[in-house]
Amino acid sequence: MNTDLNLSAALGRLSLRNPLLTVSGTCGYGDEYAPFLDLNRLGAFTTKSVTLNPRQGNPPRRVAETAAGMLNAIGLANVGLELFIAEKLPVLSALDVPALVNVAGHTIDEYVTTCRRLDPLEPVAALELNVSCPNVVDGLVFGTDPAALGRLVASVRAVVKQSLLIVKLSPNVTDITATARAAVDAGADCLSMINTFIGMAIDVEKAEPVLANCTGGLSGPAIKPLALHLIHRVYNAVAKPAGIPIIGMGGVSNWRDAVEFMLAGATAVGIGTAMFVDPTAPVKMLEGIEAYLRRHGLTDVNQLVGRLRSNAHHPKA
Repeated sequence: MNTDLNLSAALGRLSLRNPLLTVSGTCGYGDEYAPFLDLNRLGAFTTKSVTLNPRQGNPPRRVAETAAGMLNAIGLANVGLELFIAEKLPVLSALDVPALVNVAGHTIDEYVTTCRRLDPLEPVAALELNVSCPNVVDGLVFGTDPAALGRLVASVRAVVKQSLLIVKLSPNVTDITATARAAVDAGADCLSMINTFIGMAIDVEKAEPVLANCTGGLSGPAIKPLALHLIHRVYNAVAKPAGIPIIGMGGVSNWRDAVEFMLAGATAVGIGTAMFVDPTAPVKMLEGIEAYLRRHGLTDVNQLVGRLRSNAHHPKA
């Protein structure tokens, strides 16, 4: 521990020992990565999506590598709410970091029922509403309609009393500030962004899609410039004026990427696809951030948040 640097970050009332956390869907429920990474070195751990009922997900093939990224169409495969509570929460309880539980559903009632059940449970520090999964048939209904998103968030807000309420925004919209504002106005404590972009890959020999679902979510370094732009927009237009923190994600591969996201306005940074390449990536990123702070004479990682200086000749995005 470096006592001369403050690496802690705050997502509203939730305190993290550092600003790095896992992204939902990439690291399972915690025990999968335990042999490769001391998860207690993270600021927080985010679970894969939990739905009211178990889901088998999409048929294979469900993952495909692309240039500078990957496509996934897992389809929210998970054990369901009750098995998650019985079998997975004990794993999260053993961690010495906050657990953020990602929640998905088909209807408002499903979200509300799942969140009401999870909210009072001790290991659950935050509930992250997945309204933007691009690899299920109905996954974008709430995430692309500001009015529908507002109704969903308000309904969940009414039953979530203990946990931090995070809304994960979709980039697959015309104006992401509209959905961000709808989520904040309806009671979100924090925004996480962005989820994956809709994409596809084609097998030219077979003349058919590589993924059985046809399309999937594109993640990895290819989407980083897009993610940075959208985070910067939402930070300036919505999050900063409202005092709402952002968890930034989308192609973060190294410490430089993490610093870029914080300069653009993210309070914390999510790591996903990079974990498939190197499970120890978060530790290396944290070391890089520490060195960066020292080189620039900074003593607090929060000094990076929104520190981006806009070009004088170019209007703010």
